[in-house]
Amino acid sequence: MEREEALKIVKVQLTEHRYQHTLGVMETAISLARLYGADEKKAELAAIFHDYAKFRPKEEMREIIKSHSFPKDLLEYNAELWHAPVGAYLVEKEAGITDKEVLDAIRYHTSGRPGMTLLEKIIYLADYIEPGRQFPGVDEVRELAKESLDRALIKSVQNTINFLMKKNQRVYPETFHMYNDLIKKQEA
Repeated sequence: MEREEALKIVKVQLTEHRYQHTLGVMETAISLARLYGADEKKAELAAIFHDYAKFRPKEEMREIIKSHSFPKDLLEYNAELWHAPVGAYLVEKEAGITDKEVLDAIRYHTSGRPGMTLLEKIIYLADYIEPGRQFPGVDEVRELAKESLDRALIKSVQNTINFLMKKNQRVYPETFHMYNDLIKKQEA
């Protein structure tokens, strides 16, 4: 699918602010793909569709999670996590994208997971550091991303876990597993 067609499909699903975020994620993902040797077209496509389900009603997302092969514990955590796996499902069903790498990059862009592929890492990080993001620690992660994808991911996950803990919110287990996996690989 070409960029213009993908953006047209996504634009009607998003607010203008979220659409601008998506454009930032797309450009950042392409840059990271170029830097780290990933498929730029797949990075572009996954970035464009990463928030496809962001504004779907929570009840619709809950029903999709319940009625399909999603981890059921997902429903026990913040609904902000839901749009990623539900989005991958809907992108396949509604936009006809069947590339497993692209769908998995969409699926894991909020929670992460151990053993992330290069494309999954790029979309996760591009979503975190795109130019429109402004929060404590993002500039440090942007700088790390120029040197080491994994070190940037580790710092982004540390920041996310610390943020959630300060707000007394639960952390999805796959996010901890992702962090541990990245640390283990760094130690090796």
